[in-house]
Amino acid sequence: MNAQAPVLRDPRLNRSEPLTPPLGDGGFFQRDRSIHPPAHAPGYKSSVLRSPRQSLLSLEGSVSEITGPVFGHNDLGPLDNDLIRNYAKDGDPVGERIIVHGRVLDETGRGVPNTLVEFWQANAGGRYRHKKDTYLAPIDPNFGGCGRALTDDTGYYYFRTVKPGPYPWRNYVNSWRPAHIHFSVFGSGFAQRLITQMYFEGDPLIPVCPILTTIPDKDALDRLVAPLDLNASTPFDSLAYRFDIVLRGQRSTYFENRTAGN
Repeated sequence: MNAQAPVLRDPRLNRSEPLTPPLGDGGFFQRDRSIHPPAHAPGYKSSVLRSPRQSLLSLEGSVSEITGPVFGHNDLGPLDNDLIRNYAKDGDPVGERIIVHGRVLDETGRGVPNTLVEFWQANAGGRYRHKKDTYLAPIDPNFGGCGRALTDDTGYYYFRTVKPGPYPWRNYVNSWRPAHIHFSVFGSGFAQRLITQMYFEGDPLIPVCPILTTIPDKDALDRLVAPLDLNASTPFDSLAYRFDIVLRGQRSTYFENRTAGN
């Protein structure tokens, strides 16, 4: 491992402007169901088989689903939010070094503290460390591709990684996924888990991705794209991208496991 590599530090130490202020003082924000993609989208081939053909049933949550787990800072290791180092064996992983940071927010723009944020991704060549990923890009021996972090009292999180590469997938001929990072956000119970994906500003594959083109609302799609944030970058080391996750309301992030709204 490269002993001279800079340690991961809070990107807010590089910032010159304040964090995003609250969006309002409360009240009810009706969710907009029209921003969600249809369950049956033939351009996204696997949705044809898994889209429901009958009305959905509403099931009450059991005690095991609505209670626990409780996460604390002692459950996380010192390198859990540093994907450059948490799997490295004999050097740093290959790829463009980046920082991803942001806040987990409620519908009024207030930060949600002590929330477990998990993230996983492909390596710089576009390959996951998974036995079913057979893409011809090589596996990076120094990159595991997953990590986690707890939000602080203001809902803020950050982690360091390498920018993932795009990769082909068996949708239709010449279908490619844009570079992206998967996110999972946990609430106070097992049933309170939201899953989404983050994309990168300026990626030319975003407008032609068969999955992303199912989202009918441009603003909803834009909320999945992280803008470049030079103010939080580390000079001569890592660029930074800002990705805020809004849990509820009209400005909510699109969550792939809550396609009927949240």
